[in-house]
Amino acid sequence: MRKRSFFFRYRLHHVLIWMLVFCLWYYLRYQDYSTREKAFKITLLKVTDLALMIYLANYVLVPALLYRKKYVWFGLGYLTMILLSSYGKMQLIGSILGNPGLFSITSTNFKMRVYDNLIPHFFLVTAGVAVKLVMDYIRTQQRLNEMAKEKAEAELNFLKSQINPHFLFNSLNAVYFLISKENSEARQALHKFSDMLRYQLYEMNGASIPIEKEVAYLKDYVDLQKLRKDENYRVEFNCGPEVKGFSIEPLLLIPFVENAFKHISHKTNEQNFVRLNMSRQNGHFVFSIENSKETDRTTEKHGGIGLSNVKRRLELLYPGNYELEIKSREDSYGVHLKLKTDQ
Repeated sequence: MRKRSFFFRYRLHHVLIWMLVFCLWYYLRYQDYSTREKAFKITLLKVTDLALMIYLANYVLVPALLYRKKYVWFGLGYLTMILLSSYGKMQLIGSILGNPGLFSITSTNFKMRVYDNLIPHFFLVTAGVAVKLVMDYIRTQQRLNEMAKEKAEAELNFLKSQINPHFLFNSLNAVYFLISKENSEARQALHKFSDMLRYQLYEMNGASIPIEKEVAYLKDYVDLQKLRKDENYRVEFNCGPEVKGFSIEPLLLIPFVENAFKHISHKTNEQNFVRLNMSRQNGHFVFSIENSKETDRTTEKHGGIGLSNVKRRLELLYPGNYELEIKSREDSYGVHLKLKTDQ
C-alpha cells in the first residue's frame, strides 16, 4: 500500500517534467522540419523514447545489475538498450519524414544521422541515470544519519533505564529466596521475570542479537501472560526448529506480542485466544500473531506508540527487506511480518 501511494504521489510530478521537456524540445527544433505536424510527431517520439530508456535504466538495470555489482552485464545491457532504441527511433523518424531509407547504412548522411541521434541519446540517458544515482545516495545518507541519531538516543535512554533496573534485578534475586518453596508457580514467574530483565540489561549490547535469544525472551513474556489467564483463554506459542542461525534487531517483535495481550478479548461465552507462530521459509523469517478482540470495541485504537516505533525501526533497519501486513477483522486482529535473513 505504501509503494502504491508513493507511485501515485509522484506520477503527476513526472508527467509535468516530461511535458516541460517536450515543450522546450519542440520550441527549439520545430524549425528543422517542413511542417509543424512532423515536428510534433518527431518530438513526441524522441521524448517518449528518452523517457522509456531512462525509466528502464533506473528501475531495471540499475537495481538489478549495477547495485548488485554485476558491472559487465550492466554495461552490456546499457549499451544494447541504447543501440536498439536509437536504431528503432531512427527508423520511425525516417517513416514519419516519408523517407524510410534516410537512416540506412548505405545512406550518404548515415554517419551524420548516427552522430545526431546515437551520441546525444547515450549522454541524455546517462544524465538521467546519474540523477537517479545521486538521489539514491542522498536518501541513503539521510537514512544512515537517521539511524545514527536514533541509535544514539536509544543508547542514552538505555543508560538511563539501567540505573533503577540494576537495583531491581538484585532485589528480585533476594525476593526469590524469600518465597516459599511450596509456591513453585510464584517462584517460576519471578524467575522468568528475572531472565527477561537480565536479557534487557546484559545481552542487548550489540546492534543485533541471535534469534534464539529473542525467541527465549518472547517465550518468557508469553509464559508470564499465561499465568494471568484462566481456562477461557487459549495461548499458543509455536516456533519451528528451523528458526536459528541468524540475527535480528533486539526487542523488534515484543511490541506486537504486548499489543496482542493488551487488546485480547474477554468474552465469557466463547474462547479468547492469542496465536503466535514463527518459522523460516526460503531465506525469510516469518512472524505472525493473532488475537481475538471485542466486536463492540470500535473506538479503542489497536496499537499505539509501540507499533509506530517498530514500524519506523523496520523502515530504517530493513529497508526493502521486510513485508509487514496488519489485518483488523471484526472479531480478531493479526500481524504478519516477513524479514529477509542474512543466510
